[in-house]
Amino acid sequence: MHCATHEPAPILDIMNIRALILLALLAPWLSAFAAPDPQRILAASDAIRNPGQPFSVAVTLTEYQGGKQIDASTLKTYSRAQERGGQFASLVRFVLPARDAGKLMLKNGNDLWFFDPSTKATVRLSPQQRLMGQASNGDVVTVNLAKDYQAALLAEEDVQDGERRVRKSYKLGLKASAPDATYASIELWVDAENDRPLKARFFADSGRLLKTAYYRRFEPQLGADRPTETVIIDGLTPQSVTVMRFSDYAWRPVPDAWLHPDYLPRFQPE
Repeated sequence: MHCATHEPAPILDIMNIRALILLALLAPWLSAFAAPDPQRILAASDAIRNPGQPFSVAVTLTEYQGGKQIDASTLKTYSRAQERGGQFASLVRFVLPARDAGKLMLKNGNDLWFFDPSTKATVRLSPQQRLMGQASNGDVVTVNLAKDYQAALLAEEDVQDGERRVRKSYKLGLKASAPDATYASIELWVDAENDRPLKARFFADSGRLLKTAYYRRFEPQLGADRPTETVIIDGLTPQSVTVMRFSDYAWRPVPDAWLHPDYLPRFQPE
């Protein structure tokens, strides 16, 4: 009578089983070191620039040539995210100089409108059209870049921020995915530690550099540290600089009626 014998499992099979068990145990930690998600990084930087509820903010634009101030303007912006799509709709009221007081600009969906109370005329505008200095119409309305652009991770690198400090950053390449996007493409540097936007370069369809922007002077505003100053440098003439300063942030309702061009002649500031 022959007794059944059991051959020992091959050493290689045992090693494979152990490797699989080890991999399963390490999976949660390995996922933390996976390649960063560029669209998530972009959305996180949007959330730092833009409050998540309807709000108002004062915007002061100052234009410099060769270090000398040559123009200034003050605006009041009222913004809220649209129910469909999540992009912002914004009403911009011109405050100063006096010659522009009462003028309005409205961004809603794919449309940008301008209203002049002196002529009672409402006309369409281009987001790319310059408002003052290096700031375009599209720069002063609230925008979630993640809704208009597809992001790709170009590099992880050190970059000098607007305070002249070197920060570890994710360099993102943004390609317009919406027909009304202000720029054809953008390069955006986002702080790798806290998702703050640090620097951006804006390009035309031809690939020409239009402007470079630095986001700086982060301060607590409406529940987060937000950039209260953006320095915009002309892509062709670096001596041409426009500084946008943001102040008087406040939560406030933005009625739906304000966001329709037909309502602009009847708008009354609070």
